[in-house]
Amino acid sequence: MFDNLDFDVIRRALPYLFYEGMTFTLTLTGLAALGGLVFGTALALMRLSGFKVLGRIAGIYVDFMRSLPLVLVIFWFYFLVPYIGQWVTGASRPISVGAFASSLITFIMFEAAYFSEIMRAGIQSISRGQPAAASALGLTYAQSMRYVVLPQAFRNMLPVLITQTIVLFQDTSLVYVLSITDFLGAASKVAQRDGRLVEMYLFAAVVYFTISCIASYGVRRLQARIAIIR
Repeated sequence: MFDNLDFDVIRRALPYLFYEGMTFTLTLTGLAALGGLVFGTALALMRLSGFKVLGRIAGIYVDFMRSLPLVLVIFWFYFLVPYIGQWVTGASRPISVGAFASSLITFIMFEAAYFSEIMRAGIQSISRGQPAAASALGLTYAQSMRYVVLPQAFRNMLPVLITQTIVLFQDTSLVYVLSITDFLGAASKVAQRDGRLVEMYLFAAVVYFTISCIASYGVRRLQARIAIIR
């Protein structure tokens, strides 16, 4: 079975796979994680605020996004948003969004729903006495959140946030539906060009597995470190 395999195709394709494919994957993962965390934190604060309307809007958004397959959201945004932009702006033709911008905004919007629940749990894990003490010292709600609650919530939830980022890293492979050259897309193009699907997809699986395992090991070490600090 393995006599017909040519793993030398992997060596020849390494520059293309990593310099173009993996660079795009890591860039998309980093930007989407950062944007999703910022947007997700805002959603978490909306759900925990005393304004029922804001909390309800944030709750509906989170529940809606978490009930949809990510690949469907990618399709929706890429194909529908240009027409929505045309309708809003009154342009004569659909607004050009682009594959990278479309995938980035999609991942930010989608991952924000998951990051918001993580951050909401982190904020609720902080003792109620700390915001009360901050208020007694004259800090506003925004100041107490910025200087007292959120730093502790981020530290408590950091391992879970990184775990969700690992999931995001794996999910970026779905951008192949937009014909974007991420790592899996690059491997697929080489596989189809050289007729070596088994070798390339096996190598792609090993790379994703290795990176995810190393990151998961780092999360476990971080959890142990945070537990010692506590």
